[in-house]
Amino acid sequence: MDIKPTLLSTRPLRKELLDNAALKGVDITVLPFIETQPIQTRETIEEIQQSLLLSATVVFTSMNAVEAVAELLEGQQPDWQIYCIGHTTRELVEIFFGEESIAGTAENAIALADKIIEDAMAEEVIFFCGDQRRPELPDMLFAAGILVTEIVVYETIATPHKLNENFSGVLFYSPSAVESFFSANQLPDNALAFAIGSTTADAIKKHCANRIISADAPGKEALAEKAIEILGRY
Repeated sequence: MDIKPTLLSTRPLRKELLDNAALKGVDITVLPFIETQPIQTRETIEEIQQSLLLSATVVFTSMNAVEAVAELLEGQQPDWQIYCIGHTTRELVEIFFGEESIAGTAENAIALADKIIEDAMAEEVIFFCGDQRRPELPDMLFAAGILVTEIVVYETIATPHKLNENFSGVLFYSPSAVESFFSANQLPDNALAFAIGSTTADAIKKHCANRIISADAPGKEALAEKAIEILGRY
């Protein structure tokens, strides 16, 4: 009897993806290794509410940041020019703020910083981010003479689990999830590590020498589809 390849996803996936994987002979286990929570202190809420009243250039590099800010919209449509990374984050910006609000997009934070600098539309920006945000974007904007006001609107909490089985592959969607996973586990030598992007891949390299595979297109579903395609050949 053939043993099916097994895949661990460190964040939730749509049921359709799980069903598609099963049809291709891949068993997926979903077990989140981080959770995010909006920061709802009075100070943070007031900062967001004040920002909603401004005509401003705004930056989002996370869907969690978009959702945290959108919770306080209450029907308002702020006069914002928004720069955001593509795929899910952009989709949420379009839903909550309208497609016309988007001034520019890019595939990652570094490319987005380049876009903002190249457009030369803003002398200052408001950057809505999480408590574990990467430094590249604000550092690049600051070096280019653009003032960055950071408002931390969500926090990332590690939720590590000790695994009792080995997987053929593991899907990693953020450096935070990588750190949470390896705080309690090791990857078997023959397991594949799937990374959502270069910063996540770099985090994996700090913990193991396993083969790392990145998605051909942005987004968590593209990464999962890539893993299903590869493991489905086994």
